[in-house]
Amino acid sequence: MNDQTYNGWTNYATWRVNLEMVDGVDPREMFGNLTEIYDLADAIQQYCESTLEGESQAGLALDYALAFLDEVNWREIAKHMAEAYELFQTEDAA
Repeated sequence: MNDQTYNGWTNYATWRVNLEMVDGVDPREMFGNLTEIYDLADAIQQYCESTLEGESQAGLALDYALAFLDEVNWREIAKHMAEAYELFQTEDAA
């Protein structure tokens, strides 16, 4: 079995995006009043993609960066944020 986890996260991409793109971001200030993990995950993904697209010229480098984001487990980052900021009850908390 090939373990692809990285520093306790699903994979390297998830760990790195969380660390470098959203660490310290208050989701209430950045994304407003969201009520579900799925909505928060979508908001985080859109934020990260738009950040890359806004900073990069279209081309090969942007394509590679967006491909890297395809590997991210957005729901895992959202759950981590929700717990850190006590946003709402996750469906796994029972």
